[in-house]
Amino acid sequence: MQEQSVINLEDEKKEILKRYRALLHACKRTLEKGDKLLIRKAFDISLEAHKNMRRKSGEPYIYHPIAVAQICAEEIGLGTTSVVCALLHDVVEDTDLTLEDIKGLFGEKEAKIIDGLTKISGVFDQSSSLQAENFRKMLLTLSDDVRVILIKLADRLHNMRTLESMNRDKQLKIASETLYLYAPLAHRLGLNAIKTELEDLGLKYTEPEVFEDIEKRLLESEPERKKFISKFIIPIKDILDEQGLKAKIIGRPKSIYSINNKIKNKGVPFEEIYDLFAIRIIIDTPAESEKTDCWHVYSIVTDFYHPSPDRLRDWISTPKANGYESLHTTVMGPDGKWVEVQIRTIRMDELAEKGYAAHWKYKDSANESQLDDWIRKIREILESPEENAMEFLDDFKLNLFAEEIFAFTPKGEMKTLPIGATALDFAFDIHTKVGEKCIGAKVNHKLVPLSYKLKSGDQVEVLTSNKQIPKEDWLGYVVTARAKSKIKNALKEERRKVAEDGREILQRKFNHLKIDFTVSNINELANYFKLPSSQELFYRVAVGNINIKHLKDFRQEHGKIIHKSGGIKKADTTQSLEQMVTAARGKSDMLVIGENLQKIDYKLSPCCTPIPGDDVFGFITINEGIKIHRVNCPNAIQLLSNYAYRVVKAKWTSQELISFLSGIKITGIDEVGLVNNITKIISNELNVNMRSISFDTNDGTFEGTVMVFVHDTNHLTELMKKLKKVNGVLTVSRIDGNN
Repeated sequence: MQEQSVINLEDEKKEILKRYRALLHACKRTLEKGDKLLIRKAFDISLEAHKNMRRKSGEPYIYHPIAVAQICAEEIGLGTTSVVCALLHDVVEDTDLTLEDIKGLFGEKEAKIIDGLTKISGVFDQSSSLQAENFRKMLLTLSDDVRVILIKLADRLHNMRTLESMNRDKQLKIASETLYLYAPLAHRLGLNAIKTELEDLGLKYTEPEVFEDIEKRLLESEPERKKFISKFIIPIKDILDEQGLKAKIIGRPKSIYSINNKIKNKGVPFEEIYDLFAIRIIIDTPAESEKTDCWHVYSIVTDFYHPSPDRLRDWISTPKANGYESLHTTVMGPDGKWVEVQIRTIRMDELAEKGYAAHWKYKDSANESQLDDWIRKIREILESPEENAMEFLDDFKLNLFAEEIFAFTPKGEMKTLPIGATALDFAFDIHTKVGEKCIGAKVNHKLVPLSYKLKSGDQVEVLTSNKQIPKEDWLGYVVTARAKSKIKNALKEERRKVAEDGREILQRKFNHLKIDFTVSNINELANYFKLPSSQELFYRVAVGNINIKHLKDFRQEHGKIIHKSGGIKKADTTQSLEQMVTAARGKSDMLVIGENLQKIDYKLSPCCTPIPGDDVFGFITINEGIKIHRVNCPNAIQLLSNYAYRVVKAKWTSQELISFLSGIKITGIDEVGLVNNITKIISNELNVNMRSISFDTNDGTFEGTVMVFVHDTNHLTELMKKLKKVNGVLTVSRIDGNN
């Protein structure tokens, strides 16, 4: 037995050496004088540090850092500094070696990158779950050195490639995390090959049956596909050769993940997906004639095969924000089959596969500045951190996935924004102050509202007013993380100012009622109204939500006021979602919902637009956390009867004064000035903002719909009572849904 073990160790030593040589071979392209020695030194330190460690698969641990370094060199195209850091990425954490030692042995830059990697390992390692807060820390390191993220992606890719040795729940967690964040991050950094592999591996472990089924079908259809590709390529290759254009033409299948997305999103079976593969034409041409030659190739292809006019994508004239450049068209090929053709140069192909790492090779200043621009935006988002980390993460992820549009300022400066971006997003992209003062915009010289969705090519002139301040409903008008965080900050600041006025008003009212204005009494009053903080109490006093009558009731109930110790405990931000839900449900299995418990991932369902005070229940969904529905929601019966096990009881708690959109339907006799009377009541009603109003008259009768922002059912009922008193109004009822 002993001998067997010794032989294994000898074999392992040989294997380690073999892998090290393969790594050096991969680095050959970028090696400069002295680099080999540096890599050897890093390898020796890593080998010594991990000598007694093994991976879950039973392999020596050193295989992992070598593999990560190889991915950095070979697949991302990084240089010696990154290879050294990849070899050492776990050393500081697993051994007595300190960052100071690394600095002494290698230098300041290497120590900084390893510090970044160490800060975020433990967040993204095999054993821990992805925490939004820690993800933010990781992005902060990105703004120092993008290589931290690139090495982290290489680390994740190797972990995904060796995931089969983990148990099922670990596989699920790591694969989901990969699809949720790492694949979009790779996409955003232009690492197309790595993004595709991460997505495919993610699908392999999250939906193994689906993955295997598509893989099998691709394998079965491969001979037929190869025959079709060569039939498609031959005539084009002949003409390219004839015209002296050096080109390589390859046919490659689409990724399993993207095929699965097509099956899901378009509802078509595998057999009917026409673009299972793409033909890529890569031309070898000097930089100055790239654009001309790509269009030349396009004209050759479309002379041969008829193009689909709405499927032309020109990312050569305006590259994607992640630096991707290519010309895409879909043509009708032999046998009546549509085929996607991608036309690009060798340089563009390298940039598409290796992303920003390849930019350093080409030193393309325009694309370098795009990366800097993206990192600048991330830094801005991080400098005004959201209270709710999950919300921050969702906003950020939204921007990772987003396809872009290009809009222009009146002077012709181009701005890149995600699809769905509005005039208000554009204003915030120019400058925070411009966004905060924005009252509307002119798009292509026509006046549009803040919520107007921009299209590529729009020219936007932002209109501002010094009297304008950000409103709560602006959050529904924007899609960029930058605009959202700036609006939230402005709203908080505005609320704080109002609360300061409220403090003075409350002090006067306390004096009037002969109550001492002490911290303990203020806290006691906040407790009495079940408010999360004294600031919230002052705010409600300022807006008239708490008046002298409420204060008299409080004084009567409490007699001589004695402050109970303990006060209000702040929500523990370190709790997990599960703990938070459990805490919110309490002993009665009841989910308590409201603004200061927003760390529970719940959403108000758009099918019945619940507002505080409504009778509601929570429904646990697979992708969107807990959705809150009204008990009399049109979908409630189906949910409660078919999925009772996923339903939780829910009630509202008295929370911050926030606005919810609700609709009121009014019918009556058409009288002069009636609409004016109705709008006057709504606008005079404290804290009610109107979003829209529409009236139809028919032979002396009218029917109207008003969409308003209210705080809860009492607020809405109060408003409806007042509307019923208007002359000519017959009925006032609440509308279900967004209408």
